[in-house]
Amino acid sequence: MDNPAATRTLSLFGHLYLVLMLIVIAGILTAALIMQYIFGELPCPLCLLQRVAMFGVCFAVILGLRQGDTARTTGLGLVISIFLLVVAVRQTLLDIYPRPGHEYIGSAVLGLHMPVWSVLIAVALIAGYALKLTIFGDSEHRPDLASYPALQRIAAAVSLYVIVLCAINLGSVVVQCGLDECHTTGYRLLEKMR
Repeated sequence: MDNPAATRTLSLFGHLYLVLMLIVIAGILTAALIMQYIFGELPCPLCLLQRVAMFGVCFAVILGLRQGDTARTTGLGLVISIFLLVVAVRQTLLDIYPRPGHEYIGSAVLGLHMPVWSVLIAVALIAGYALKLTIFGDSEHRPDLASYPALQRIAAAVSLYVIVLCAINLGSVVVQCGLDECHTTGYRLLEKMR
């Protein structure tokens, strides 16, 4: 684009899009931790792997916000979203027909269990990245986030929140699994201390 005002507006909406994407994923990860701590639903190993993928997408978005939204950061987010899709589809297919000892882990939210939600989230992320590329295109030569101080502060706050969520999640995984294989039968580290 040769119009500086249009370029600046497009850049603003591109950054806003990424910040909103980060807020939504942070909300999903917050809900997962609430289900774990308030409702006592321990995540299974594949559920933990899905969380890792969602944190990976968050960090790809944060990288795009901090270093510039390039094709590389978008590609990284897409690759991690595809990884989330593969893990979620695998778990959904493993649990598609409930059998003794292999039912879905945890309770349903709006009639769907975590692996099915993760499939929908992964598809939404892939579609979101496709939509971003279609609408905003390559933004390497547009103003960076520092050109929008208010949005930069919001992005920094949400990024910090995601980092805190990641630290809490890591701590809970260590308490649940120790440094060994993970199970959904209890918090292994706490049981060893008793």
